[in-house]
Amino acid sequence: MRIKDISKENRPRERFLKAGASSVSDAELLAIILQTGTKDENAIDISNRLISKYGLDKLSELSLNELQEIKGIGPAKAMQIMALFEFNKRHAISKRDDKPIKCAKDVYEYALPLLSGKDKEHFMILHLDSKSRVIKDEIISIGTLNASLVHPREVFKSAIKESANAIVLVHNHPSGDYTPSQEDKEITERLFEAGEVLNIKVLDHVIIGKDGYWSFKGN
Repeated sequence: MRIKDISKENRPRERFLKAGASSVSDAELLAIILQTGTKDENAIDISNRLISKYGLDKLSELSLNELQEIKGIGPAKAMQIMALFEFNKRHAISKRDDKPIKCAKDVYEYALPLLSGKDKEHFMILHLDSKSRVIKDEIISIGTLNASLVHPREVFKSAIKESANAIVLVHNHPSGDYTPSQEDKEITERLFEAGEVLNIKVLDHVIIGKDGYWSFKGN
């Protein structure tokens, strides 16, 4: 069925105009963004198929090439989908500006937009000022976490350079499971001890998972 064959009051754009964005489904919102379908499927059918197969989380993680491998999705539609999720991510990042980091949940909400969808572990340092606001976030290493990649020298050189009052350690688990590994525990203990020697406060180490986080400080 073509969208123009749907009664006017039931078309996504018309309902959006009449009752607002909340009145349309996820698939209908995506259809409005995609604008057109193919000769075999209208934009709503394509959107329903994508969301049914991948879900919003998985769909947001697909690359440009992966999207174009899906039936009905060419370069233009692939870019529209990626632009949608990238805009959403940037919006989430903009909302956290100047919000102080007071607990592990604050760390999670700050870092999640930056680390979600990564297929490798990223070890990040949050540099905080005296009011616990982030001066700078910096990726120290990318790859499986180990002592050679995350060395106290690199971690605290960055903190000293930024004149940070304190730092928070953050890394993601691409598997989505935020349970710390033995390597995570050993590196955390090593960095906490180094912070005490250098008199630089290490407030926490937070592991970012798909649906939650782990705090080594337990808050």
